[in-house]
Formats: sequence, C-alpha cells, structure tokens
Amino acid sequence: MSGAGSPTLGLDGTGLEVVIVAGSWHDLITDALIAGAARTLEEAGASFSLVRVPGSFELPVVSKAVLEAGADAVVALGVIIRGGTPHFEYVSAAATDGLTRVALDTGKPVGFGVLTLDDEQQGLDRAGLPGSKEDKGREAAEAAIATVRALRAVRS
Repeated sequence: MSGAGSPTLGLDGTGLEVVIVAGSWHDLITDALIAGAARTLEEAGASFSLVRVPGSFELPVVSKAVLEAGADAVVALGVIIRGGTPHFEYVSAAATDGLTRVALDTGKPVGFGVLTLDDEQQGLDRAGLPGSKEDKGREAAEAAIATVRALRAVRS
C-alpha cells in the first residue's frame, strides 16, 4: 500500500476557508473521501464548504473558480476507475494536469484526492471506510492546510 511512510501533520486550520470540490461518480468511495476531508478540516478548525461537480474532469475549472472567489485552498476529490477504453487515461491526465495548473495559476493549494484505480476494491481500501487501509480524503485535506501554512511562511 502506498500510504507507508506518510507524514503525520499537526495542523492548525484556524481562520482558513477551504472548499471541498468533489466529483459525483462512485458514491460510496467519494462520500467516504468527503467525510474524511470534512472530519480533518473540522478537527483543524478550518471553515469549509462542499461543492459537487459531475465528475473528475470538471474538478479543475470549479476549483479555480472557488480559489479566485477567495478560498484559501481546495480539497479536490474524485474517483476514476479503469475501464476497457482509453477514457481512463484521458480523464486522469486532464484532472491531474488541470488541478496542477490551477494551483500554479492561482498560487493557492489544491489538496489532491483524486483516486485513479484499477478496480473498486482499490478505492474502498483508500477511502477511509471501516476496514480501509488509508484515508485519502484526510490526506488531501491535511496537504491543503499544510501547504497554505507553508506558503504563508515563505511569503512573510
């Protein structure tokens, strides 16, 4: 499992406005990712809201809009499961490249919680559900908060 060696971050999100932007495919996994991100943001003291989009392809444009509207960070969550066509590669690349561009263009963090999976079980293992080995929603929220703090330290 790729989560081995992940950092433990003590986070203070006080005063931060974070928006969770989440796709709508694969509800069981996506809803668990959202719950993990929301729990983490709440525990850190950040204010947050949720915006749902049709799928992972739409994550970049909506993430950019909420950051430009004043959010301090975005937690982008989505689930893309490989099928029998090249669609998986196109959507995965578009979401990943788009979210990277959003972060660079806005200068604000995008916590990346887009799961690119070979099958549903891989998603269940990473969703933060009872019995899951990882909580990628939590990790994406932690990354967003930690990156806001790092950017503020560098800029001050």
